[in-house]
Amino acid sequence: MPNPGTGQRRKIREIVFRSIFQYDFHKDFPAAMEYLERETAFYSLDKESKNRAKGYLMGIIEHLDEIDSIITAYLKNWTFDRLASIDRSVLRLATYELLYVDDVPIEVTLNEAIEITKKYGSQEEGKFVNGVLDKIAKERVSEEKRAL
Repeated sequence: MPNPGTGQRRKIREIVFRSIFQYDFHKDFPAAMEYLERETAFYSLDKESKNRAKGYLMGIIEHLDEIDSIITAYLKNWTFDRLASIDRSVLRLATYELLYVDDVPIEVTLNEAIEITKKYGSQEEGKFVNGVLDKIAKERVSEEKRAL
């Protein structure tokens, strides 16, 4: 996947997060993709960034059952269905990035997920998301990715 600049990557993650958030409510992939396309056009993302955003959304939906199972395995005293949609959407995005995107360091994924959670949720939710993602990163991420 092409590697857009840092500012574009943050915008990509936020757009994908909002698309997943929408998908979480409606379970309508075409509508989520249409939303993503409108947002990438609105923010004037370049072609590489648009393609990366589409790739993220398609990858998350394609691996959704596996991603949700992994997240569920790391929830302590909590169930997946009880997660706030913001937390669930950020966890899905970040888990996908940790496991399926080879060119993003673990620390970047965790930091971006925390920032998105704090922006759309709260400081406390950011801590919760960080705890879950940190466990996933320590136990599930490949050695190659750890070396980034």
